[in-house]
Amino acid sequence: MNPVWPFSHPFFHRLHASFEARQQRAPETAPILLTQRRIYVLPTPAGLGFAVAMGVMLVTSINYMLSLGYALTFLLSGTAIASVIHAFRNLFQLSIYYGKSEPVFCGDRVVYHLLIDNPSHRRRPALVLRSSGFESQVALPPSSRVEVGLSLPTQHRGIQRLGRTVIETRWPLGLIRAWSVLTPALEAVIYPAPEPRPPLPPATAGGIAEGSGMAQSGDDDFAGLRNYQHSDSPRHLAWKVFARGGELMTKQFASIEGGDLLFDWSFLPDELDVEFRLSRLAAWLLQAEHSGRRYALKLPGVEITYDRGDNHLRRCLTALALYGLIQT
Repeated sequence: MNPVWPFSHPFFHRLHASFEARQQRAPETAPILLTQRRIYVLPTPAGLGFAVAMGVMLVTSINYMLSLGYALTFLLSGTAIASVIHAFRNLFQLSIYYGKSEPVFCGDRVVYHLLIDNPSHRRRPALVLRSSGFESQVALPPSSRVEVGLSLPTQHRGIQRLGRTVIETRWPLGLIRAWSVLTPALEAVIYPAPEPRPPLPPATAGGIAEGSGMAQSGDDDFAGLRNYQHSDSPRHLAWKVFARGGELMTKQFASIEGGDLLFDWSFLPDELDVEFRLSRLAAWLLQAEHSGRRYALKLPGVEITYDRGDNHLRRCLTALALYGLIQT
């Protein structure tokens, strides 16, 4: 029979949940200092089983008047009680600062960076940071500050906050769990996932190019593949791809002269929904940046003028990520 079975009763789960609920907080600014009032301590399942074993040993020693039994029971119990203090001190007076979280595309994993400062001359081993079911382990040398990354999945564009995070330790014996709940004011921008095989941008003066030139469909340069449409010419079909068992695709060609590119929301097909439009615009922005040409972005209520470079690309992608989510 499992010795910790009685402690799996729903009452103990509710007791643990009540401790967790008491620690719910609004987003906190850095630094977050782990004081005595923020650290909670409870036995682990192994610790509860150990306590039951100590109780059995004590009763046995009393019944049979075993002096060595008393000594062993008190020695082991004293060691377990000392581990409570060690587990508490492993978190006490730690300070948590915020690092920088880089934007990512939806579907990729975003990494939130936290800096944990250990001001004491004692090492802090076996620490675990946990959020949304994912965790990262860290050990702090004496008088040090260590950066820890928490990698979480992304499912939606926009602003994704780190949210409720737990820092815990079960050091040194695994019998006691000491933990504290944080709510860091840490967030990251999630860009729309770019369309894998976008068509060429619309070949209109207002839709793609302004200035000294414009982009138009033609037979000069191969520009990629797209899904087959009934109106496509047979001589433009990618027969080799189809012969290898792939989908029927159409080759795209482009004749592009110098000029500034304008990506305008209003020139996208009406049948595309909002998320698909943002996905296509993200793909076009990446292509334009790769080509080294200047480009601009025009969304309802948002207009970003012509430029190029990493900062300009990030500004445009951020506008796509926040579109419709923030009042402009």
